[in-house]
Amino acid sequence: MKEIGHWIDGKMVAGTSGRFTEVLNPATGEVIAKVALATTAELDAAVAAAAKAQPDWAATNPQRRARVMMKFGDLINAHMDELAELVSREHGKVLADGRGDVQRGLEVIEVCMGAPALMKGEYTGDAGPGIDLYSMRQPLGVVAGITPFNFPAMIPLWKMGPALVAGNAMILKPSERCPSTSLRLAELAKEAGLPDGVLQVVNGDKEAVDAILDNETIQAVGFVGSTPIAQYIYGRACSNGKRAQCFGGAKNHMIIMPDADMDKAADALVGAGFGAAGERCMAISVAVPVGKGTAEALVERLIPKIEKLKVGPYTGGADIDFGPVITAQAKARIEGLIDSGVAAGAKLVVDGRGLKIQGYEGGFYVGPTLFDEVTPEMEIYKQEIFGPVLSVVRQESYEDALKLIIDNDYGNGTAIFTADGDTARDFAARVNVGMVGINFPIPVPLSYYTFGGWKKSAFGDLNQYGPDALRFYTKTKTVTARWFSGIKDGVALNFKALD
Repeated sequence: MKEIGHWIDGKMVAGTSGRFTEVLNPATGEVIAKVALATTAELDAAVAAAAKAQPDWAATNPQRRARVMMKFGDLINAHMDELAELVSREHGKVLADGRGDVQRGLEVIEVCMGAPALMKGEYTGDAGPGIDLYSMRQPLGVVAGITPFNFPAMIPLWKMGPALVAGNAMILKPSERCPSTSLRLAELAKEAGLPDGVLQVVNGDKEAVDAILDNETIQAVGFVGSTPIAQYIYGRACSNGKRAQCFGGAKNHMIIMPDADMDKAADALVGAGFGAAGERCMAISVAVPVGKGTAEALVERLIPKIEKLKVGPYTGGADIDFGPVITAQAKARIEGLIDSGVAAGAKLVVDGRGLKIQGYEGGFYVGPTLFDEVTPEMEIYKQEIFGPVLSVVRQESYEDALKLIIDNDYGNGTAIFTADGDTARDFAARVNVGMVGINFPIPVPLSYYTFGGWKKSAFGDLNQYGPDALRFYTKTKTVTARWFSGIKDGVALNFKALD
């Protein structure tokens, strides 16, 4: 049995806790490795080593740090297929989704290549009599990222890129279900020129998470996961004086107006609802058709498209649409929520329960599932399912549909399909959701824009990804100075700090 440890001081090291958890291949249900779970002492030792390495890295000028990102990006691209296979083997998503996972992370690394321009400070001359002001951006020191299972490459890269290029050392705690991708990325970062100790990958469970939150050296924490855990991490981090940005769950709606192109809307819903087995925080899980006849027209188009979806292992070929969910427990939870929808009176149009794939009977497969006539009181609506389940919630008017979204606890992503420009503009202006798509089902911003959920989908500083993430990982210092320009008595004069 392969044992997976940690990445400390530029090399793989074995865990010392004696505690392990199994790493599974969701496509088969087989145990493929066991990963060490760090103790508080191990985590604290990794932080101490990071703190020792960080000052020299911070003293490296931003252009040289950006060159490391350039080489890192080249290496990620060169190892794209290898990384995608690591993602798919431990997560279960098909290889095309695995490559997409890596690619979206790489795009943030590409933004970080321009960090010298993004990190420039500010300057005001003659702010007072003979007084000038300037600000500079400085790294925080040691920071941490706690990342989820559903994007084993993308979200760790979203964390590590801005943090590292800003001059910080990073402690990365990836999901113990999918640890191998982060460890391989750490190897590639070293090959790109990142000094030993600047990036530490520590595997673990709640003990390691709490150690991160309580360690006084760690200055900032970024997290992506479920809403209850996001709230917990945000509260504990803030109470310990840390910066915190924590993204939680989602319940993303897509409104379909009567004037929408129903074929395009149906295609969009199939991709957005069932891609990656629905294990995406930006997945559309609720379709909201508006007005008489819209739901019937939509469902009529959805059924054949959903029934044609092919579920299977990532090794099954390019015609596999999506793979298994992450664990047997996730499968049981999803199928239990489907049961609850049936019991509550929702109309089960396509049933994905009990799916078995020949030759892969031990895999954690849930087939695509479609509900109609779902109401907001049902658990199938209220809960984030995180699986291949799409619910149709009918509404009589646009205002009713908009209110449904506004009243929902979550605010990650949403979309509307309509041919009317006024309706689209009104929706974008009024809906209280962070990311909005107009005739576009999953409005994930490009890497040079900010990713930001609202309401219970996010806690703390929302400028988590893209260029604004650099601000989260730096502090701004303002200096008041008197200007002595020119040469006096043969001596070149510069700024003299007054405070």
